[in-house]
This record gives sequence, structure tokens and C-alpha cells, in this order.
Amino acid sequence: MLIKGMTAVITGCNRGIGKALLEVFAKNGANVWACVRKPNVDFIEYVEGVVAETGVKIRPVYFDLQDAEQIKEGVKTIRSAKEPIDILVNNAGVIHTSLFQMTPIDKMREMFELNLFSQMLLTQQISKIMMRQKSGSIINLSSSAAIEANEGRTAYAASKSALITSTQVLSKELAGSGIRVNAIAPGLTQTDMMVESTPEDILAKTLQRISMKRVGKPEEIANIALFLASDLSSYMTGQVLRVDGGM
Repeated sequence: MLIKGMTAVITGCNRGIGKALLEVFAKNGANVWACVRKPNVDFIEYVEGVVAETGVKIRPVYFDLQDAEQIKEGVKTIRSAKEPIDILVNNAGVIHTSLFQMTPIDKMREMFELNLFSQMLLTQQISKIMMRQKSGSIINLSSSAAIEANEGRTAYAASKSALITSTQVLSKELAGSGIRVNAIAPGLTQTDMMVESTPEDILAKTLQRISMKRVGKPEEIANIALFLASDLSSYMTGQVLRVDGGM
């Protein structure tokens, strides 16, 4: 178990890559603060099943990433346990697809609010705990769209590019406190978000550019996060790992 006994904070745990992160981390021995927007019966039952299988502690925390006060209250709940926080995975995010001229400025602001500003606020709060410990690993989920500059993804790609730059700056600022900061840039991954945002013709066209000729699985992204969270990557910081099947 690569992260046995560690404690992780993971956002967006109720579906897609976040759900895979929760399961992979739990199976590798980590206790998890599972951050989601609101209570959900199916999610609670899923968490109970993972706990029964792995024996770790999984504690849901509810807050809306668009609400700074809710984020701060969520962190208060985490702090109240008075336990070390070893890992932070900023996974939650949203996507929007439209040509630049058809993208309202308000939609661009929303992309930055959810994909960057909320992540940075949470990171500010959690990194204070890590700085006192003099240790920690922060992992930001960016996107291959931030590097590929896909058509129709101006707002999304720009917000995810900003997350990459923030990752690199933070890696330098926090290294002296023993905190590593890295990013993952997933390519096409089999999630509800991908299905909802990628038309069939675009999917087929993109698959032709992928060396492995297939869509990634959420657990394949989660396994890279596991590597970055563990001591196997103890000399890595400020890196962006593309996990895109050779796009």
C-alpha cells in the first residue's frame, strides 16, 4: 500500500475521475476527506461500500466550490479533526465548449471561478496545515486541452492553463516547507463530463490522433495521482504529467 496511513483531501469525489481517486487512494491505505457539493444517498452508500472493503476512514465534506464561505467552512470541518493532511487533490472542475465569439464573458468567469480560483482558495487553506507539518503533496487536475489548445475550448483551456502555471509557481514557493506540487493533464477520459461535452464526430476525429487509439479510464488517471501522492515521486515537483494515450 503506497500511501497507507496518510490522509488525503480530494474534491469532486462523487463521479468520474474523483470517484476513481477515492477508490484507488482508499485501496492503497489512505484515509480520505471526500469533498462533494451536497449530500447524495447513492454516494453515501458507495462510500460505505469502499470503507467496508478497505477499512480506511472516508469522511464526506460538503461545500460548493462557487461559494468561498462554504469552502472555508469545509476546511474548518477538516481542521477540527486535528490530524495531519498529507495529500490534496484538486480534482473538481467544469467544462464548457463553444467557439470564442459565442462564449459569453460570464461563462469565462465561471470557468476561472470553478477551475482556478476555488482550487487556489482551498489550496491556500490546506497548505497552511501542510506548512506547519513541513510536508505534503498537492496534485492539481488540469487537462490536455490546456496544452493542445482545442477549438471551442477557449474558456476551459485558459482556466486549466492558469492552473498549470499556478502549480509551477506554488512548487517553488512551497518547496522550502517540504511540500511538492504537481499537475496531471488527462486526455480523453471515459467520464460523464467527456460524454456530455464531446460530440461523436469530434471524439472519432480525436481518437485518430491518439497513439493508443482509445479513451482513458478514470482509474488510469487516479493511478498517476497515487504515484504523485506517494514517496515514489519524492524528488518530483513543478511537473505536468500528460496522461493522454499519446495524443
